[in-house]
Amino acid sequence: MRRFALALAGTSLALAGCGFQGVQSIPLPGGPDLGDDPYEVSIEFENVLDLVPQSTVKVNDVNVGRVEDITLDGWRARVTVRLNDSVKLPDNAVATISQTSLLGEKYVAISPPEQGATGELGDGDEIEMVATSSSTEVEEVLSALSMLLNGGGIEQISTITKELNAAMSGREESIKSVLRRIDTFVGTLDRQRDTITDALDKIDDLLVKLDAEKETIADTIEKTEPAIAILEQNQKDLTKMLVGLDKFGDISTKVIRDSKRDLLTNLKNLQPVLKNLNKTGDKLPEHLGTILTFPFSDAFSNTVRGDFANMNMTVSLDIEELAHNLLTGTEYDKALDKSLKKQAEALRDLVSPPGISVTQTPPGVLGVGDEAGSGTSILPSIGMGDVDPAVQSLLMGGLS
Repeated sequence: MRRFALALAGTSLALAGCGFQGVQSIPLPGGPDLGDDPYEVSIEFENVLDLVPQSTVKVNDVNVGRVEDITLDGWRARVTVRLNDSVKLPDNAVATISQTSLLGEKYVAISPPEQGATGELGDGDEIEMVATSSSTEVEEVLSALSMLLNGGGIEQISTITKELNAAMSGREESIKSVLRRIDTFVGTLDRQRDTITDALDKIDDLLVKLDAEKETIADTIEKTEPAIAILEQNQKDLTKMLVGLDKFGDISTKVIRDSKRDLLTNLKNLQPVLKNLNKTGDKLPEHLGTILTFPFSDAFSNTVRGDFANMNMTVSLDIEELAHNLLTGTEYDKALDKSLKKQAEALRDLVSPPGISVTQTPPGVLGVGDEAGSGTSILPSIGMGDVDPAVQSLLMGGLS
């Protein structure tokens, strides 16, 4: 009896010296084997839920240690675990608070990262909060479900369904038409996806080029600043000029509107001229060359060679040909084939061919009675004695 009392007293003193914190400080029987030389690791969690000391620490669902202490470090929870010395983990291991079943106890699960395991976890190391997490609690699931069912999403879905039914009632055909158009639009986009992708690639290339030339663009913008300043200084004059241009535009519009009828009349009157000018075709440029040598042809320069001159002249007094040459393109042109043709036939019977004589004096030789230096006449003499006076007047007027 005395020995039992001494043992009990010794045990009480030992517990008091170790800082007894209740039943949770007593190691559970049958707990994980920590070996002869276990090592401690500190783990930071945002929330440890209902994790308690003496909880199990597992690696790949195998018990390898236990939770020694849980303390508060600011707004974080710091969990100190003790692991068996045979457990080898990387220095960047991750930790999670899980539970054995839906309503089971909590435990700490430590595992290597999915990629990039480095180093080795040792005594005194720390797993930071960025590498820790906690599983979803049943309480959280039930709370979210309660919010969904009581005034949450379900009720809102019911309200949305009722409003959609009220909005679509009587508008089924319009909604179907809209849906068909959306389907067509989406189909068109799908068919043009290569073109859209190519356009986006080109825009990307453009942005790359703009980024490469950003210094040049910035320099250009800086150099345009003086021009902008000049425009700002002349703002009033520019505004006045624009107002004047507006008035000029109104006046021009009024002038064009008022002169529309006269302009159309002038264009109609110009049409016959252009039509006859078009008829001349390629002949007009050829005959324009005779203006400088009128009334002679452009080959007149070959007539005089040194002190000799050659000339061959043909004079046609046919009334029909003269009238045709003089009246072509006028309003009397159409009357040539009728009345004028008959008159020309009557005049042809009355007019006899004129007598034409050419001087026989050799070119360059003075004739009788000619004075020295007066030159030699090379013009032909045309006899008009047998020509009708009206024809003579017409010919003399044309030759003059």
